[in-house]
Amino acid sequence: MILKVIKAEYIDNYVVRLLFNDGVEKTVNLEKELYGNIFLPLKDVETFRNFKIDCNTISWANGADFAPEYLYEM
Repeated sequence: MILKVIKAEYIDNYVVRLLFNDGVEKTVNLEKELYGNIFLPLKDVETFRNFKIDCNTISWANGADFAPEYLYEM
């Protein structure tokens, strides 16, 4: 089965609640994962909270995203 994020909800700061297509729900804190040039803009919480679901995961307007498998294992 290909793992997909089917629902994502911003909680607070860098915390997101995710629902995967296998029915598993996870709450992840991505604060410590925001390193590297692509993720630097996301350190601004207002920018971070403006994600969308795209290509089976959460992504941001600047092209940053996390593999759904990575989010699942957190």
